[in-house]
Amino acid sequence: MADFQLDPRLAADSVFIADGPLSQVRLMDDVRFPWLLLVPRVADVSEWLELDGNQQRLLLAEINRAGQLVRAQPGVEKLNLGALGNIVRQLHVHLVGRHAGDAAWPGPVWGSGAAARHEPALLEARIAHWRGLLE
Repeated sequence: MADFQLDPRLAADSVFIADGPLSQVRLMDDVRFPWLLLVPRVADVSEWLELDGNQQRLLLAEINRAGQLVRAQPGVEKLNLGALGNIVRQLHVHLVGRHAGDAAWPGPVWGSGAAARHEPALLEARIAHWRGLLE
């Protein structure tokens, strides 16, 4: 984990919430969706299959926990889970809370309009909210 460096595009589009056992937990800076990212702190990994068995189990446990938290957010009817890596090669997992009629429904959130960035005070409140849930 010492050689881990966050991809600059992930750093620009999300904010750090906490470190899990394997991954950074990050909030996507888009108020339209409750949207977390898990980024394993493993250098030079772009695919799930490149993680060793223990790392895969840790990431799955983190996905389960974060997914339950996203699903519990007000208005969330569906959890979208994705690890595409077509633009940002670094392994990262998206967990997006969705509902009928949201800004991208029923399509995917990727490429659906411009991100609506959090106002600074709201961003700090959202970070505190998620940190509290993860404790």
